[in-house]
Amino acid sequence: MTATKTNERPGTRATLANSSIAPNKVREVLNLIRDVEYDRAADILAHTDRSAAPVVAKLLHSCAANAEHNDGLDPRELYVATCYADEGTTLKRWRPRARGRATRIRKRSCHITIILARMPDEKIARRRARVAAEAADRRSRRVAGTRRREASGQSTAAATDEEVLTDDLLEPDDEVTTSDAPVTDVVEEDVVEVDGAEEPEADEVETVEPETDAVAADEPAVEDAESGTATDGETPEEDGN
Repeated sequence: MTATKTNERPGTRATLANSSIAPNKVREVLNLIRDVEYDRAADILAHTDRSAAPVVAKLLHSCAANAEHNDGLDPRELYVATCYADEGTTLKRWRPRARGRATRIRKRSCHITIILARMPDEKIARRRARVAAEAADRRSRRVAGTRRREASGQSTAAATDEEVLTDDLLEPDDEVTTSDAPVTDVVEEDVVEVDGAEEPEADEVETVEPETDAVAADEPAVEDAESGTATDGETPEEDGN
């Protein structure tokens, strides 16, 4: 009994010829999606940081469209049966090097093929059961969330009415303004009465400095006519004679 060749496996196929990517780079991406369900393979390619990933993803979607429109298959029940990249034509170019030498440049290409086949019936049944369980779980969580919102709807409505009443108390022209500027207005304080007498404030009391007896240093000394002595600031008494 001979094994089925890779390119002869049953299923829906899509081929991209003469892709300007090296086959070894494409094969690294194809190894990620081989024998994987179609939905999961699409997610893997969408999050793969490789230059060949967008090309392979576009070819995968094309193959799923062929299976849906030409063979009448559900893409959600398909998996990647096989995928491979064959070598295409290689362009030869030359790069000049030192001392008159040249180095060959090989620009390789490849032919990419993807084959999608229908999963076995047992696997499809398990997948449908899993999808149904996930849908029921999502539905139950959604219903529980709706019931919680309905239960808390009364308190939420009361809080909303209170907020509306608070907003109505404020006039539209009233605005709360805050400023860091210093206050320049002086508050006038009332005069305090103590025992029926009015006492001025501390700011209005005039402070009188005590006068000091200044010595007249600049006054000339008066000489006594009789004694010839000088006295500060005193006049000699006149003689009766």
